[in-house]
Amino acid sequence: MQVSSIKKCAGCGDHRSEVELMRIVNNKGEIKVDPGGVMSGRDVYICPQITCLDAAVKNNGLSDALKIEISDSIYNKLLEEINHG
Repeated sequence: MQVSSIKKCAGCGDHRSEVELMRIVNNKGEIKVDPGGVMSGRDVYICPQITCLDAAVKNNGLSDALKIEISDSIYNKLLEEINHG
């Protein structure tokens, strides 16, 4: 049985259980949402809310953690995940 750990949202800064957050992974230059938490690569967590995504982009929390520029296409992909999640 896997125990959930506490992670910090890159947007709002709240500390939450990782099961409450959306895990975003940079896997060899491809940015993906990893709901199962099994993909390898650099990761960052955000609350699954548009306000947290916007804050994480604005404060460079996503780009710093993932070591990649957050383009409009990546932003839109993450926004779509939040809206349909």
